[in-house]
Amino acid sequence: MRWLAVGEAAIPEGTGWLSEQEAARAATMRFTKRRTEYRLRRLAGKRAVASVLGRPVNPTSLAGIEVLNRRGGAPYVVVDGEHAQVDVSLTDRAGWAVCLVGPEGELTGGTLGVDLEAVEPRSRGFVTDYLTAYEQEYVRSQGELGSEGWDVAANLLWSAKESALKVLRVGLRADTRSVEVTLGDYVRPDGWSPLVVHAGPSERFPGWWRRDGVFLLTLASREVTDPPALLAGGDDLATGEPTHSWMANPLAD
Repeated sequence: MRWLAVGEAAIPEGTGWLSEQEAARAATMRFTKRRTEYRLRRLAGKRAVASVLGRPVNPTSLAGIEVLNRRGGAPYVVVDGEHAQVDVSLTDRAGWAVCLVGPEGELTGGTLGVDLEAVEPRSRGFVTDYLTAYEQEYVRSQGELGSEGWDVAANLLWSAKESALKVLRVGLRADTRSVEVTLGDYVRPDGWSPLVVHAGPSERFPGWWRRDGVFLLTLASREVTDPPALLAGGDDLATGEPTHSWMANPLAD
């Protein structure tokens, strides 16, 4: 597996780097936030796939890499009109997006899930409404309500759940308490730490998490894997700042 992050400032002007289908989809989005996030995720996916395949990142080359969605929302990649033999998962948060790329698995993908969250305040109600009893106790063990320890733990567990629910292809349509996260107790030299998300008594999704500056990145998969390597051609997530540029112009032009 490999991963790449991009910030909103890197989004190219115009639509020449999008395929016709992608550009048409973006044009239907009336709200700036939704359109910007769509374009940002496309950029992350295109750059990641280009890096994996050794393609240039000029507009023509990027337009030849289409990041499309299955009926349930899971992304897949078409390169120059042909289905690409890769599995991808996409996520965005506060002006930043990440693409996780792996080899295509069984059932035409769906073996990976990735999620990006910012370390932001989480209320007691959030913790009790969305986390299991075991997870709630973990959050309380990390600090008082309002402390960084509390906020990191709550956002991390939420993010890991989202990653696993993407592997299950249900997303937030499912009750987040239907899966439960267990975190490992060590950090590798490359910054990754292990996690496991349990879905019922027999299904489990191993994964990894890391902190980059104000962001938390988690991933889950159907098989035990090494942490992903960082791809060339992206931006430095560790120095990224949350961005909410859409607030200045909520409706797209």
